[in-house]
Amino acid sequence: MTITTSTPAGLDNRVVLGGAARTWRALPAPALPSPAAVLAAGSADALAAARQHAEHGTELLLSTAHRVDPAMRDELREAGFALTTLDADGPVTVPPTRPRPAEPGRLWLLTSGSTGRPKRVGHTLESLTTVRGAQPERTWLCPYAPGTYAWWQVVTLSLTQPGQHLVVVDPDELDEWPAVAAAHGVDAASGTPTFWRRTLHRDGTALARVPLRQLTLGGEPVDQAVLDQLRAVFPTARISWIYASSEVGASIVVHDGRAGFPVDWLDREVPGRPRLSVDGEELVVSSPYHGVGLDGPVRTGDRVQVVDDRVLITGRLDSDEINVGGSKVSAGLVRGVLTAHPRVAWARVTGRRAPVLGRMVVAEVVPTPSGDPLDEATLVRWCADRLPDYAVPRRIRMFTEIPVKETLKSDV
Repeated sequence: MTITTSTPAGLDNRVVLGGAARTWRALPAPALPSPAAVLAAGSADALAAARQHAEHGTELLLSTAHRVDPAMRDELREAGFALTTLDADGPVTVPPTRPRPAEPGRLWLLTSGSTGRPKRVGHTLESLTTVRGAQPERTWLCPYAPGTYAWWQVVTLSLTQPGQHLVVVDPDELDEWPAVAAAHGVDAASGTPTFWRRTLHRDGTALARVPLRQLTLGGEPVDQAVLDQLRAVFPTARISWIYASSEVGASIVVHDGRAGFPVDWLDREVPGRPRLSVDGEELVVSSPYHGVGLDGPVRTGDRVQVVDDRVLITGRLDSDEINVGGSKVSAGLVRGVLTAHPRVAWARVTGRRAPVLGRMVVAEVVPTPSGDPLDEATLVRWCADRLPDYAVPRRIRMFTEIPVKETLKSDV
């Protein structure tokens, strides 16, 4: 692969780190080997590595240190990567076990690992840049872990598009991000449904003070309840949900405020756009934004159901279906019923072993912080009015906090 490097168009955009504003151009320029697997201790180091790649066309894999276990570090060195740790003391590099020539311009992403060990997927800045053309000036929140697909989506937007500024929050700032965002004029934010639910649950009043004009959800199934809750707080903002992955890129973008996407998008051929289809109950995507070696139809492993005029993405094939005495239950659809209850802030639905039936439906729920106390019997009745008997949760546990991982997901 050959690549022509050029000065990124967004180098004069603002970048706010730790409350301090600077520009991309003012970030340090670390001397990195190529190919390099860079393990960044913090956001400043990660952004500096991204800028260096954009300017010099290095071969780069970027991650946080705790996403790369010792076995994967050995694998990366065997694959020809120099392993470079970036922290306050500067870069420390361990050479590759089997050196090889660099592939100029190649960016490697690690998958989230939600279905097993993370895998490497090859991209370029071009394949990761899905927003092109003139854009209204925005100040974007970036809450994601460095090196993830979602992180690169926000970072490439700011690096390549003038007027797309960035406010970065590290994991220890996540609970207070609305205050940080309001202080720095954030008017666009991207996060998982868990990220948005957790913010609404912890302090919806603080969230309402952020002058958001664009809200984006992705990375997990998006149900109607969270879209409606965000619309109530931001009645004039554009609220979008995106289906994206390291393998097929940003393949579905929906702006109409409804969960799922229109059924007439299936099997539609539009030059330069992803093609969506369903095989059995699995979403299949052919995308121009695909990773290396993934051209043509890609089986996503995500389960879909057609409900009226919408195609709903309910969860992973290997975890969404619960077989209750021979009847199939979608954990995602049950979760949607639970989160539609006005007193439920978050829910997770799974199957548990049961005598006679083999499996039964169980749930975990976080109630909203205000209102009358919520008990298991109330939620069971709510579900029984809306679901067939075999799909009603038989056990519902209550929690006080919405769980979240480094990926901003909660494995719902």
